[in-house]
Amino acid sequence: MKSTIRQAALTALLLLPVTAFASAPKAGVTEKTILDTYQEGGWVMHFLLVFSIGMLWLIIDIWMRTNSKKMTPADDVATAQGLFRSGDYVGAYQAMKASFSPFAEVMRAGLGSVGYGKEATEEALYATVEKINSTLQTRINYLSVIGVCAPMVGLLGTVGGMKGAFGSLGSGGLSSGVGELAGHIGEVLVATAAGLLVAIPAFMAFYFLRNKLQGAVHHLHEESERIFRNAPYEYLKDADVGQEETYAALPNWVQGAEAVEGAEVAEA
Repeated sequence: MKSTIRQAALTALLLLPVTAFASAPKAGVTEKTILDTYQEGGWVMHFLLVFSIGMLWLIIDIWMRTNSKKMTPADDVATAQGLFRSGDYVGAYQAMKASFSPFAEVMRAGLGSVGYGKEATEEALYATVEKINSTLQTRINYLSVIGVCAPMVGLLGTVGGMKGAFGSLGSGGLSSGVGELAGHIGEVLVATAAGLLVAIPAFMAFYFLRNKLQGAVHHLHEESERIFRNAPYEYLKDADVGQEETYAALPNWVQGAEAVEGAEVAEA
C-alpha cells in the first residue's frame, strides 16, 4: 500500500511542470493534452524533464540516506554497546566491519585508532563524520544546481520561441493577426513557467534536506562519542584492534644497515 502511494506521488511530481499548464476544457475549444502542452514548450522541455527526474531521484535518495534510523541503526548501536561493556573491542571492530551503516563506519575508524590514545580516536571519529557529511552534502547541493539551472533553461526556450514568433510576425505583417501572435507567446511561456515549477520544489527540498542532514549527522556524532567516552585508553595503548595489514615498515636503508651490522657482529 505504501509503495503504491509513493509511486503515485512520484508520478504526480514528475508531471507537475507539464500538468500545471494543461488547458481546462471549454465549450467549442479542443482540450489540450499533457503531451500537447509538453510539445508547446519546445525542445527545452526535454531538458526540464531530465531535471525533474534527477530532482526526484535526489530527493528520494537523500531522504533515505539522511534518515537517523539508517545513519545510526539501533541494532548497530546496541551491538557496539554490548561488546564495549564486555571489553571485546576486537569483536566490536569485526561486528562493525560486517555492517555498512555510517555509524559502523565511524566506529571502525575510532576502533582502528584507539591504540593511539583518546585524542587520536576523537580525531578519527570527527574526520569520518565530516567525510560522511561532506558526501551527503554534495548530493544535496545538486538540488541547488537544478534549482538555478532549470529557470535559465526555461528562459532560453522562451527567448528562442519569442524570436520565432516575432520573426513570423515580421514576415507576415499585421495581417497575420494579433491573436495568432498572442497564441505563440502563450506557448513559448510554457517553457519559462515549467522551469520555475522545477526550480521551486528543488530549492525547497535543498533547504529541508540540508537541515535534516545536520540533525542526522549530529545524532551520529553524539552516539559514537558516547560509546567511546569511558574507553580504557591506558589499557588499549598500542593495541591493534582493527588487526588490519600495515604498510609502514622501516626504510630499506635502515634495514640494510642493520643487516650489515648483524653480519659484522656474527663474524666477530
